[in-house]
Amino acid sequence: STANAPEDDVPNRYSRTERTTYSRYSRDANSSGSSLPSNTLEKRIEELERELAKEKQENARLMKMTQDKEELIGKLKEEIDLLNR
Repeated sequence: STANAPEDDVPNRYSRTERTTYSRYSRDANSSGSSLPSNTLEKRIEELERELAKEKQENARLMKMTQDKEELIGKLKEEIDLLNR
């Protein structure tokens, strides 16, 4: 179950990033006197959320591939040990 631990951290890490991104845009809009319309910021946030969802999916896929390869390596090491005996 320790192999699943990194995956459990992924949503927490990204949610912090989302909050940071959102607060940055909010702060920028407030400090600049709303030089960008709020709908532009909302569209940008939606775009970033879609990009984030794609990256999360890709990250999960890569983590699964890594786990599968690590399992295969373990099995092959066991087979090598058996053959050496």
